[in-house]
Amino acid sequence: MHRSLATAVLLTGATLCGCSAKDAAKTDSLKVAQTAATSGGSYDPATHTATVKTTEYAFAAPDTVPAGWTTFRLVNEGTYIHHIQVVRLDSGKTPADVEAALKAGGVPPKWLVELGGPNPPEPKGESRGTVNLSPGSYMLLCMVHDPDGTQHFTKGMVHPLTVVASTAQSTEPTADATIALADYNFVITGAIKSGHRTIKVVNNGPQHHEVAIVRLAPGKTMQDVAAFFAKPNGPPPVSFIGGVAGVIPSVNSYMDADFTPGNYVMFCVLSDAKDGKPHVEHGMVKEFKVD
Repeated sequence: MHRSLATAVLLTGATLCGCSAKDAAKTDSLKVAQTAATSGGSYDPATHTATVKTTEYAFAAPDTVPAGWTTFRLVNEGTYIHHIQVVRLDSGKTPADVEAALKAGGVPPKWLVELGGPNPPEPKGESRGTVNLSPGSYMLLCMVHDPDGTQHFTKGMVHPLTVVASTAQSTEPTADATIALADYNFVITGAIKSGHRTIKVVNNGPQHHEVAIVRLAPGKTMQDVAAFFAKPNGPPPVSFIGGVAGVIPSVNSYMDADFTPGNYVMFCVLSDAKDGKPHVEHGMVKEFKVD
């Protein structure tokens, strides 16, 4: 498990541009017609919360939710990390079209709209992400890689979702702080303090971005993380907090997380539209401290 986590620190949350030709060649089928069953997916209309449980390799999630601001509560019951990439299918496209697009690799087509979703918590942990959904056809995808480079969606970790029109009122969350994403940096407005915090994530860049957050283990530094990446041995020097999966420019999304005092790192590993490199290699990584 530790080796998987070490690999995933650099690859977790890698969304559609991150599906290289090599990855695509491994994709025999998205298995969109049927997702392996787990128990517990549900929707709470009182709180506008969709609970999604993850395992290796399946989502248990509601099939239909009403439009509006919706919180996706990811409950990871697996032993690997997982996330939820929420995408909307525009222009009448279908899950079969998604399969073809992912097999093709490269920059995702404009009809495949990345709207965020909760990035990974620790195995057996939870994370939350809030997204504004309009009526239409959607899919939930896990784009995290296994240690051998195989992305979880290729193993059936997909779930079609229908969003229906609704007269129920849903309220945009109130944020404690804001993280603005750009090419290639993070700008934090307002202090991220200890406790349960809601953070607004705004993509001001010309291409898609994400924010994945990890907490450094006490006494550990980025140098320790780099050494662990080079030669994984023992427990990883970080723990996963969550974040927001890939979002297209001008989209606002939210994350909720419990922060304890310590040192944290946020990063983006989505592939660059120009050179295909992960954005972290362009310097899109930021350390921050929580008091």
